[in-house]
Amino acid sequence: MLKFFKNLAFVEGISAILLFFFAMPMKYFFDNPIFVKHIGMAHGILFIGYIIIATTLKFTHKWELKMYTEVCLASIPPFGTFYIEKKYFKNQ
Repeated sequence: MLKFFKNLAFVEGISAILLFFFAMPMKYFFDNPIFVKHIGMAHGILFIGYIIIATTLKFTHKWELKMYTEVCLASIPPFGTFYIEKKYFKNQ
């Protein structure tokens, strides 16, 4: 399940970057909101999946509260999931 989580974190990170740096500028600068609708929905689903799998892993791998909190908070800013992957899961 850890490998799946790492892949999910990568895709969730890419979706956040696409949302913040492509879809939102398209909406606010070019008045084209369709990208926010589709990319935003995909990002939302990936975000929820990320949190659910992180919570599952917290209990199955007995993560400390600090690590779990960092993993969850890293899903909010762009590039956060990439940082967490290098910090905690690089050699796993």
